[in-house]
Amino acid sequence: LCCQCGVPIPPNPANMCVGCLRAQVDITEGIPKQGTLHFCKQCERYLQPPGTWIQCTLESRELLALCLKKIKASLSKVRLIDAGFIWTEPHSKRLKLKLTVQKEVINGAVLQQVFVVEYIVQSQMCEDCHRIEAKDFWKAVVQVRQKTLHKKTFYYLEQLILKHRLHQNTLRIKEIHDGLDFYYSSKQQAQKMVDFLQCTVPSRSKSSQRLISHDIHSNVYNYKSTFSVEIVPICKDNVVCLSPKLAQSLGNMSQICVCIRVTSTIHLIDPSTLQIAEIDGNTYWRHPFNSLFHPKQLEEFIIVDINRVQEKKKGAGAGARSNKHTLAEAWVQKTSELNTDHQYFCCTHLGHILNPGDLVLGFDLANCNLNDEFANKMNPHNIPDVVLIKKSYDRTKRQRRRNWKLKELERDREGTDTDDERQYQDFLEDLEEDEAIRKNVNIYRNAEVPVESDTDDDGPPRISLAEMLEDLHISQDATGGEGANMMT
Repeated sequence: LCCQCGVPIPPNPANMCVGCLRAQVDITEGIPKQGTLHFCKQCERYLQPPGTWIQCTLESRELLALCLKKIKASLSKVRLIDAGFIWTEPHSKRLKLKLTVQKEVINGAVLQQVFVVEYIVQSQMCEDCHRIEAKDFWKAVVQVRQKTLHKKTFYYLEQLILKHRLHQNTLRIKEIHDGLDFYYSSKQQAQKMVDFLQCTVPSRSKSSQRLISHDIHSNVYNYKSTFSVEIVPICKDNVVCLSPKLAQSLGNMSQICVCIRVTSTIHLIDPSTLQIAEIDGNTYWRHPFNSLFHPKQLEEFIIVDINRVQEKKKGAGAGARSNKHTLAEAWVQKTSELNTDHQYFCCTHLGHILNPGDLVLGFDLANCNLNDEFANKMNPHNIPDVVLIKKSYDRTKRQRRRNWKLKELERDREGTDTDDERQYQDFLEDLEEDEAIRKNVNIYRNAEVPVESDTDDDGPPRISLAEMLEDLHISQDATGGEGANMMT
């Protein structure tokens, strides 16, 4: 019989029934029945004291281990037999743990007891998310600069960054008058961006770091790193004058060349022979050259007469020639001098798109002062009077018919003006005219502009629908909102 209540029981060392034994002894005494877990909403991680944040799914082994560590010290006096979760509503901010413990009590009797520990999930922002939200806390910055008036290379670079999703780790992107600043929370992410830039555009980089703090006890140094990336100051449609040594090494091409494209290298063409060459960043910095004109100095000419020229005989050591261009000899006249008889003769690489009466943009070398060390040393007979750059189309008509668009980076701007908008329109026109650059850019269909026929030969170049991507728009109905049809 139980010594307390007299109920018949199987014999045990305490001579008590289970009810009386539990009334006398509580083996869960000292074990907390409530606790707190800290959870970051942004990255969905739990805090593992003292300062580690770990990823755990609900009712996972990792989360169970984290909860048990909270009461590990108080469980040292009992023997843990079983532990598991009791289901709770996922949004209730409550986690319930069902624990089974054993302990030896009076005269060696072993008592087993089941109890529930409830955890309250409290929101707390982790340090990483706090840095991202603050936007002012950064460990590394990449300063991208190009000493030119035109931003064509930056617009192209922006599209490449968007396509390869390199902007996701940035804390902040700041646009200033001659470049962009990318801020990062770690030096490794900034170094990854620098490596991408050096593979994408011809450039050179420098790095430096500044000591912020130093813990003498743990020997921990805290630095802020700065990476400076300088892009070559040459843009598409620039007229350049090469050094005699560089021109000779590129296959004896003419010193006066036109830049037709800037990708990972500078693509040059000789308008008098169609000879092409590519110059990488290392070659440029060994033999630097500058643009002879600014884009604002482009003048409008009208084609008076044009004759396609059969391929000229190659000189000694001549390099490759372009297959996409046609060599032509043209007589042109400035539209501002139509009331005079003053005409200019020039060779051009645009013979495949120019006809008599067309308007074309170019640079007048005959009536200008060239302030360039290589051009001033050249024989005046080797300098052309006019260099034609590109055919001129009606810009307002092109904008009205443009049925595509590009995405942009979210960045802090110091202020935009009409010149920036004009340069952006120049970049969009370059995309329409150059298929090689288009392959590296994500172009999206603009549903607001009606689709027209792509077989318009007389108008400006256009991008076909096959090259466009559909922009993703998720509406209320598409996500199964109220009144939505079931999606199949």
